[in-house]
Amino acid sequence: MAEAAAVRAGGEYETNRLLFGVVHEVAVGYAGAAVPQVVAVLRRRLAGVPGMDDHGIRRIAEEISVGRDPSGL
Repeated sequence: MAEAAAVRAGGEYETNRLLFGVVHEVAVGYAGAAVPQVVAVLRRRLAGVPGMDDHGIRRIAEEISVGRDPSGL
């Protein structure tokens, strides 16, 4: 049972690492861009990433559009 928890934790870590990496790349490439443009890029790049809903994507896009990098990288 402990191994299953470790595998899940490892999977979550990799998912989070992927998510933060994509958000950072988009933030670098689209800082200052219009929110709808950033939303479109994030939706395309984050398709299939669990836990990313429209509200979360829009919130991230709003941060990027004003020049912030919400990934913290």
